[in-house]
Amino acid sequence: MAANMYRVGDYVYFENSSSNPYLVRRIEELNKTANGNVEAKVVCFYRRRDISSTLISLADKHAREMEEEMENPEMVDLPEKSKHQLRHRELFLSRQLESLPATHIRGKCSVTLLNETESLKSYLEREDFFFYSLVYDPQQKTLLADKGEIRVGNRYQADITDLLEEGAEDGRDQVNLETKVWEASSPLTDKQIDQFLVVARSVGTFARALDCSSSVRQPSLHMSAAAASRDITLFHAMDTLHKNSYDISKAISALVPQGGPVLCRDEMEEWSASEANLFEEALEKYGKDFTDIQQDFLPWKSLTSIIEYYYMWKTTDRYVQQKRLKAAEAESKLKQVYIPNYNKPNPNQINVNNVKPAVVNGTAVQGQNIAVGRACESCYTTQSYQWYSWGPPNMQCRLCASCWAYWKKYGGLKMPTRLDGERPGPNRNNMSPHGFPLRNSGSPKFAMKTRQAFYLHTTKLTKIARRLCQDVFRPKYAAKHPYMPINSAAIKAECTTRLPEASKTPLVLKQVVRKPLEEVLRYIEAHPCPPKQESIKNIATSINNSLTPTKSSPVINNGSPTILGKRSYEQHNGMDGNMKKRLLMPSRGFLSTSNKTIPMLHLLSGMPWVASPRGCISVDPVWPLKTLFGVLGRL
Repeated sequence: MAANMYRVGDYVYFENSSSNPYLVRRIEELNKTANGNVEAKVVCFYRRRDISSTLISLADKHAREMEEEMENPEMVDLPEKSKHQLRHRELFLSRQLESLPATHIRGKCSVTLLNETESLKSYLEREDFFFYSLVYDPQQKTLLADKGEIRVGNRYQADITDLLEEGAEDGRDQVNLETKVWEASSPLTDKQIDQFLVVARSVGTFARALDCSSSVRQPSLHMSAAAASRDITLFHAMDTLHKNSYDISKAISALVPQGGPVLCRDEMEEWSASEANLFEEALEKYGKDFTDIQQDFLPWKSLTSIIEYYYMWKTTDRYVQQKRLKAAEAESKLKQVYIPNYNKPNPNQINVNNVKPAVVNGTAVQGQNIAVGRACESCYTTQSYQWYSWGPPNMQCRLCASCWAYWKKYGGLKMPTRLDGERPGPNRNNMSPHGFPLRNSGSPKFAMKTRQAFYLHTTKLTKIARRLCQDVFRPKYAAKHPYMPINSAAIKAECTTRLPEASKTPLVLKQVVRKPLEEVLRYIEAHPCPPKQESIKNIATSINNSLTPTKSSPVINNGSPTILGKRSYEQHNGMDGNMKKRLLMPSRGFLSTSNKTIPMLHLLSGMPWVASPRGCISVDPVWPLKTLFGVLGRL
């Protein structure tokens, strides 16, 4: 029950696609819609696969700098597999909010700020655990460090002078350092000061009655008197009294000069009603981020004016009312929601028994399930209680149940995928899906995409082990048995033990003796290429055509996928597959037992030889007809 109860502030998985990984979000609000459904207002977290490669390089650079600052040797000693999985635990925080249906929640997780003192292995040991250190802006496409700043230095702190000795005088001129604005020991009593302030408020009310713009904003006498009683009027009155040496008669005369009474306004009076509404809307959207409020809502106002208006606005009744309304809304909002477990089958599940038969020329043929026998793309296992299709549909890749759960949660595979360029495929720009060259079909249906090439850069220790441990490695045997596993750990250990002794003896290299170019050219000139003779296939075809009547045969398009069947993934890429299935497949460049054509080849001496399924047969340049029919009969 508690596992299915989701509250505000929880980090959860959201599923927006059956084949894509889960979204990691933090619940900010739970709102009930008009039709009774529950929507969650969430904060977005992004994975490494969700941002561009340019920003990924910046994130990696930031990670390397943090490693240098931390001086943590643990990251260096971490295995490559753990480093690969640790990248899946990294997220990028964003300030973006979105609303998602609460029914799409698929579980809870934990997200924390990267702790420099915590072990990196602890993030891998805990299930459903993520970390972040950078903030991603989806609009600006930027990455920033989410780090607090300690404001220490001359820019933020005052320079403290040395302490004066006892009896020493300060040589600084105090008049230039400060300005006195009020005399506490003035000859006026508190009652006289209060009476003067009442006169100042009356002058301010009268000044607003004379001002046309003020009469529009404060149409009633009560509102004008309230505006005249604000702090800006009282501060001006006390400043006028101090400048006139606390002479009340002179101060009153200064309040009402020759041109009319002095009118003092603050930001509350300078702002119109529409500007006040814009400010409240911006404050609800951005909070107390006054820079964004100025840029997006009130560009004609200065930043000082906006900040001053904010602190005056907090003293109004409107702010108090909004605060009460927000408190009431918070009480009425949902604090938690119960989401049951999602038990519906995933559309990517592979049903091995559900294979639809194909139809070729009106005849039903049992379809081939290409995925049967394929290993998991992540852990390479061949046994699982449930399989899931993964990746592009044309690749026919699949994952086991454990790796599928890992893919959905962490957005990656436990091991690097084959689709990332680990094993390149052949160039198939001009090949059909079955390995046959296209015959000017002109259709984009058979245009195959090339696989991304890769470069295998081995270490020096691996290159040395190839020569020192040939008796253990047995390269010729390994080349003839490509599917036999090689114990790299044993070879590495043996190489480590032999390396000290082998370093004392120099490596003997086998020199290749190459003939000079002139001798090669003379040999080619003395032994020209023999003339091309008619092959046995053409002779047999001409004999059959002369003895049997002609019969029209249907034309078969070599590029037709429905006639020849779909080419398996193993033939495309040379992947590990079913041994029985692999042995039955025809090899490239060699004849199959089902193909009865005999190619005609020639030796350098000009003697022809015939390659048949039973071996190689050397014959004379001119064959008797009886011998020819004997060879064709055996085939």
